Amino acid sequence: MSNMLSMIYNVKFPGLNFNLQINPIAFKLGNISIYWYGIIICVGFLLALWYVLANCKRFKINVNHMVDVIIIGLICGIIGARLYYVIFYPGDLYIKNPLKILYINQGGIAIYGGIIGGILGGSFVARRKSIDLLSALDITSLGFLIGQGIGRWGNFVNQEAFGTKTDIFCRMVSENTGGVPVHPCFLYESIWCILGFLLLHMFSVKYKKYDGQVFFLYLIWYGTERFFVESLRTDSLLIPGIGIKVSQVVAVITVLVGIFMLFKLRSKKSLLVNDQNN
Repeated sequence: MSNMLSMIYNVKFPGLNFNLQINPIAFKLGNISIYWYGIIICVGFLLALWYVLANCKRFKINVNHMVDVIIIGLICGIIGARLYYVIFYPGDLYIKNPLKILYINQGGIAIYGGIIGGILGGSFVARRKSIDLLSALDITSLGFLIGQGIGRWGNFVNQEAFGTKTDIFCRMVSENTGGVPVHPCFLYESIWCILGFLLLHMFSVKYKKYDGQVFFLYLIWYGTERFFVESLRTDSLLIPGIGIKVSQVVAVITVLVGIFMLFKLRSKKSLLVNDQNN
């Protein structure tokens, strides 16, 4: 998420003959501006939370314990998203002004850092609560897809995270694109994540053979999309001194891990049974 400006964007989709105006600010409470970005992120989180808690029984997970996992996972996810951005941010802004690391309200978070932080924090609590880790990762990955699919529309209202110049039918133009038609990367990722959620949800209901299978499929599904969409974006964080996009490297790693684990566990045919009274 880049720094947010208080302005109204004139957004056009020439290939779809569709135009609209967007104000990133939803409303104000006194001198405090409430941004659509934050509202959309909250909606995505709440829907993901609803899904996860509503399906805990199906995944044989204690609901109350899962709430603890989510709370700590959320906190660690926010920290991870910020640190990921700060670590790979070009220049010495945060080296010269370390306190700016805390100014998350000024923008600067990365979804991969949030996922990594959330998984690490949530996994720690899952172990402490005797929740099967792979089962927790399965249901959490479905929640991730909901949150990511909805949350990307926050990038749309901020007119950020778009791609290179294109003449594709769904090309987007606004003040932030410099009047140049670009790839609406937010749209690509949103559609991919929602589609992934629908497919993996159905898979988890009808075809899941063992705990962890849905999560490893999620790694492959999301990593594949992120690798290609990231190649289109113009605002990607780069590995210092190399110039390779960080998210593409992480995407390749996640896909390879997912493929390796599915291959390793291909002969596994039974689900673990967890005690609901843990």
